[in-house]
Amino acid sequence: MWHERRNATDGSELVKKAVETAVEIARLSGAKLYAVYVIVAATRSPRDFGWERAAMEHFRKEGEQATRFVEESAKAAGVEVESVLLEGNPADKIVEFAEQQGTEMIVMGTLGKTGLDRFLLGSVAEKVVRHSKTPVLVVREENP
Repeated sequence: MWHERRNATDGSELVKKAVETAVEIARLSGAKLYAVYVIVAATRSPRDFGWERAAMEHFRKEGEQATRFVEESAKAAGVEVESVLLEGNPADKIVEFAEQQGTEMIVMGTLGKTGLDRFLLGSVAEKVVRHSKTPVLVVREENP
């Protein structure tokens, strides 16, 4: 389970839907669920500015909150869950983690951007789908 740059604690319907989907698949299949959050590492400079440390701490706390949300949802459904915080390029780390763990499926939320928005912003989900040997289920935001 992974979700794209929306904090699980923000109450967004997309995050809830992606988490519910992942938890239900894990419950029905008896699988273990990994709540993975990737922190994009700040660029290290020769000077270790305080703001870089503060930013990393902020993203680490955000990741802990996000994975805690997944943990609570999974435990309520009787699903075994483990939280994992990683640092680096989100798409690369997700694909690498899935391969190392031998996971059977990656479940991700995405905003479903298309065209110019996707080109300008990039899409972690799209990169994971392109590079993963593991099947990927993308839970999209519903269009109004």
